[in-house]
Amino acid sequence: MNRLLLPDKVAIINGGATGMGRATALIFAEEGCNCVIADVKEEEGKKTAAEASKKGKECIFVKCDITDVKQIEACVDQTVKKFGTVHILIGSAGGSVPRDRVLNPPKEGVRPRMGVENTQEAYFDLMTDLNYKGHVFFCKEVVPYMKKQKYGKIVLISSMGVYNPPGPSVEYHGAKAAIIGLVYNLAYELGPSNINVNGILPGPIKSPFWDPVLSMVPDSERGKMLDQMGQFTPIGRIGLPEDIGYTVMFLCSELSSYITGQMLNVGGGIPLGRFDPERGFMRMVREGRPPR
Repeated sequence: MNRLLLPDKVAIINGGATGMGRATALIFAEEGCNCVIADVKEEEGKKTAAEASKKGKECIFVKCDITDVKQIEACVDQTVKKFGTVHILIGSAGGSVPRDRVLNPPKEGVRPRMGVENTQEAYFDLMTDLNYKGHVFFCKEVVPYMKKQKYGKIVLISSMGVYNPPGPSVEYHGAKAAIIGLVYNLAYELGPSNINVNGILPGPIKSPFWDPVLSMVPDSERGKMLDQMGQFTPIGRIGLPEDIGYTVMFLCSELSSYITGQMLNVGGGIPLGRFDPERGFMRMVREGRPPR
C-alpha cells in the first residue's frame, strides 16, 4: 500500500471550484486530505467537492467571495467547526477580468482598452482585492490555528505575467507581484512556528481563466489558440491544471519540509523562449552571416 502524502490533513482551497484549484482539490483528496472548496461559483464548487469526496476523504463547498473579509472569516470559522483546525491554505482565487465583464462580455468588435493611461480606480481596487488583499486576510484567519499546532503549509498562486507579461495589465500583474512580497514576508515571519510559505508562478495553463480573456474568440477556436500559445514555451505545450496541482501537493507535503520562502516557476520554461535552430542567431552562425 502506498503511503499517503497528506494523511488526515485539512486544507482550504480558495478558488477551488474550477481550473488549478479544482485539480489541486482532487489531487489532495487522493492523498488523504480533507478539503474545503471556497469559491463564488456554487454549482461548479459543489460538483468539485462531490467528486473529491468520492476519492475517500471529505470535501465540502463553502460559498466565499475573497473580496469580502467577512466571508473569509466565516469560511475559516465553518472549516474549523467542521474539521477542528486548518493545516493547509491554498490561495488560487483570482482573475484578470472584472466580474461585470465576465458576466457581460464586450460586444463583438469592442475590445476593452488596456494600458496604464486607461486605468480606472474602481477596476484597480477590484483587481487588488481579488488578487492580493483577499489572500492577506485569508492568511490572517488561518495562521492562529497553524501557530497553535506548530504546523502549517501556505501556497499562494501568483502569475508568470509578473515577469513576462503577455499584455499590459498594471492592475492584475501589480497585484500578482504583491503576492511575491507576501510570500517572502510570511515565510520570514512564520518560519519559527513551523509554517512553510511558498508561491507558484504559473505560465500559460489551459483553464477557465482564459474564458473571459478570450471572450471575443469563438468557442471552437479557443482550444487551438491556447495550444498555439504553449508552442512558444521551451517544452512546447500549454500547461494543464494538474501541472499546478501536483506542484502544490509537493509544496504541502513533507517532501518539501525544508522549502519555504520560494517562488516556483511552473511554466514550461518561460520566460525562456523555444529553441529553433532554423531561426535567429544559431541560423546566422551556421550560415556564416554576421548579425546586423
